[in-house]
Amino acid sequence: MTDDLWRWEASELAHAIKSGIIKSREAVEACLARLEQVNPKINAVVDALGDEALHAADIADRQVASGEPLGPLHGVPVTIKINVDVAGRATTNGVVAFKERIAKADSPCVANWRKAGAIIIGRTNVPPFSARFFTDNALYGRTLNPWDRERTPGGSSGGAAAATATGIGALAHGNDRAGSIRYPAYACGVLGIRPTFGRVPTYEQTTPDEPSITTQLTNVQGALARSVRDLRLGLATMQSRDPRDPWWVRAPAQDGDAPQTRGRAAMFLNSSTKVDPAVQTAVTTAARWLEDAGYHVEETVPPHFEEAARLFFSLVRTEEQAGTTRAIEQLGDDALRRARASTMAYGSDLGFAGYVKALGRRASILREWLQFFERYPLLLMPVSFERPFPVDFDQGGDSDVARMLTAHHPLLAVALLGLPGLSIPTGIADGVPVGVQLVAARYREDLCFGAAEVIEAHQSIGTPIDPAF
Repeated sequence: MTDDLWRWEASELAHAIKSGIIKSREAVEACLARLEQVNPKINAVVDALGDEALHAADIADRQVASGEPLGPLHGVPVTIKINVDVAGRATTNGVVAFKERIAKADSPCVANWRKAGAIIIGRTNVPPFSARFFTDNALYGRTLNPWDRERTPGGSSGGAAAATATGIGALAHGNDRAGSIRYPAYACGVLGIRPTFGRVPTYEQTTPDEPSITTQLTNVQGALARSVRDLRLGLATMQSRDPRDPWWVRAPAQDGDAPQTRGRAAMFLNSSTKVDPAVQTAVTTAARWLEDAGYHVEETVPPHFEEAARLFFSLVRTEEQAGTTRAIEQLGDDALRRARASTMAYGSDLGFAGYVKALGRRASILREWLQFFERYPLLLMPVSFERPFPVDFDQGGDSDVARMLTAHHPLLAVALLGLPGLSIPTGIADGVPVGVQLVAARYREDLCFGAAEVIEAHQSIGTPIDPAF
């Protein structure tokens, strides 16, 4: 039985370890064996922590035996994305020049998972600067999508999603500024939660300068998993206070003062963008499942959707000309520089006056979305208007990148507004996972989780897979 522990959910492992049914060491050994078996094929984990993990597992088992208080993730093997700080390890962010950038302390999300008892077995791959929707870099190489090596595993949490899909760890950390949790989860057939901005504390000591204001308002830490209950557990254990984050908010799991019209949901498909038939089917099928469960689903369009989505990279381009863009030009690999140039061409240079006006406009759009959620507490929409793109699609020049980013408008609009978004698979189309995104008002992740449980009950994806190559 213990050989198959890598197949278990985090919730199952936590219960079994606390109950003495299994040892944490057994769970960790099983996941490390799985890592050794499949990681050479997919290159999801680029910093394996086997010795450290086994040592931590032995401590966890002694704590169980001695009757000490145990956290919700006690003894559970997890992975951490290599763009956040893990004490004593390099926070490379996929950049060769950062391979000696050693962290002095854990980032808040890592510290919180450790407090909950999680055991880190490895750190997962990212694109350089975590700045592509494709996970490949000159330092570690390419991460492959375990369903189809010719399609992206997503980015920037591509390593996290591929690891989760194949059973390397029961739960994975990720972060999401422009879709970096939701898109990899979509591409690899797992679940991913982008929480509300401010719910989970974030800070990286290894980053010398504070991020730009748009990044501060959009980048969040979250989790990827193979089940809704694990996703709930991953988020709940990650969100504790950390004084290093001035944006952190003590938010309840559920807003008791909000309107309780949870049976009403909006479905959004109509767009000026052509929607892949498989994506359209995924959304309409999920809508039918929700209807069958008692939701009243109406097709409509959230306010200023296209404007919100397009505003994202215009703000980024305007803010980051002298910072991140210059660093990418100096330290990024060739593929990133090409992708970045085309991405910045998709946005507009707003200038100072335009930038100030655009930040104000963001607040106006968010206000209208929050009013929209008063009528429709839940929004069902695509993750992307297209299925996962072929590997290196962003190397095809401005027109290809414009097509890709336009397809990703559902990712970008939600990110710009700092709203929670949950990506969940609905099935397989031509051998590739497809899924939907669930969105709600600020701090209403509970509504996303509730709808996700309905969808989860109707689809069979969720067990780890072997790479299809």
